Amino acid sequence: MLSLRSQQNLIFVTVLVGLAAGVHADEPNGGVQLDVKVSSGGLYPIATPLAPNADAAGKEVNQVESMDLSLAGVFKVVDPKSFLADLNSEQLGIDPQKWKDVGAFGVVKYQVSGDSIEFRLYEVSKGNTAVLTKTYKRAGTSTRQLVHRWDNEVVKYYTHEPGFFGSQIAFTAKGKGASSIMAMDFDGANAFVVSHNSSTNILPAWSPTGAQIAYTSFMRDNPDLYVGALNGSRPRKLSGQKGMNTGAAWSPDGQKIALTLSKDGNPEIYIISSSDGSIIKRITNDKAIDTSPAWSPDGSQLAFVSDRNGGPQIFVVSSNGGTPTQVSFNGNYNTTPTWSPKAGKHVIAYTTRAADNYDIVTLDLDSKQMTRVTQNEGNNEEPAFSPNGKVIAYARQGQGVFISNADGTGHAIKVYSGNVTGVDWGPAPKE
Repeated sequence: MLSLRSQQNLIFVTVLVGLAAGVHADEPNGGVQLDVKVSSGGLYPIATPLAPNADAAGKEVNQVESMDLSLAGVFKVVDPKSFLADLNSEQLGIDPQKWKDVGAFGVVKYQVSGDSIEFRLYEVSKGNTAVLTKTYKRAGTSTRQLVHRWDNEVVKYYTHEPGFFGSQIAFTAKGKGASSIMAMDFDGANAFVVSHNSSTNILPAWSPTGAQIAYTSFMRDNPDLYVGALNGSRPRKLSGQKGMNTGAAWSPDGQKIALTLSKDGNPEIYIISSSDGSIIKRITNDKAIDTSPAWSPDGSQLAFVSDRNGGPQIFVVSSNGGTPTQVSFNGNYNTTPTWSPKAGKHVIAYTTRAADNYDIVTLDLDSKQMTRVTQNEGNNEEPAFSPNGKVIAYARQGQGVFISNADGTGHAIKVYSGNVTGVDWGPAPKE
């Protein structure tokens, strides 16, 4: 099996082996809107205490909630060992001073009954009246799903933006002699295989609806592009041009796919129809290697990787074609760009090589500010933004899938262990 560090490495390797022949004022709903640093650690301190006398379902609620909020990109979950409150006497209420004394700004309480789960959110500065309450019926819905739904409400309360809890991440799991496309809940739960063949399958890409995943497979020897549903049904071959059909990226409207084709002897960026694979437009035409296309959220631009100016760098071009502009200048090796979906922002995350390590950085195309997401933590590659742009998932060589805050604050959290690459984050969950 080919050794893959990133899609850019894939292109160069396959060519070599011949395959290329702050806190704002209170809003009307009474909540604070989290946007900038609100504590010394840069995150909003929130407590998620275990309900008194919790049974198995109650413990699951607490475990899922603590994980969700720790991954949200805006919260710091307060260590339960520091709690001073008498949880048995508080029940679903709070003693504000006890929580203030441990540095909590917010507190989440819950109660599991036979047929429902009740949740309450408190802002400690506002006393013992809950600022948000929800009750969910348990029938027909898993505990995990209900907690994700509530935690999305908590994120929306504070940020006025949707959360990503309940979304999924796809990746390539590398094995001996083969590799599989897998998907899982964003927090690592419920992992399953999408590609059901014994070949090499790489570079998954979610459709905008989350119903399909495009990926490159060598099941018929040539690196062809397939599209598969999540139910394990037989995938359909979408693009089988001679040579490479790699690095698929769906357009925001789902009608088109950008990818690298080498049918004319040199890897170039093309746009094809997502329905029948017919070529719509050739985007690049250069003697260099062009690969790793990524659509901007509005569909007007494509970021991609090219070595036309020396080592691989990130370029941006209109999705209608034209003259590309180089946007990355930090060092001589930058690959695998992906756009932040955050409205009004023009931010790209990508893999960069610094000294002997590979790390994840973000680049604001307007301000030119670069933020380092990982550093001195092994080799990290293949970034993918969460649906709300708050956090980034990526592969750490030989270790698994990790998640970090997109602004570089906080600590990386492992959500899947294994030898993986090709990470892509699916769309926001449907309520």
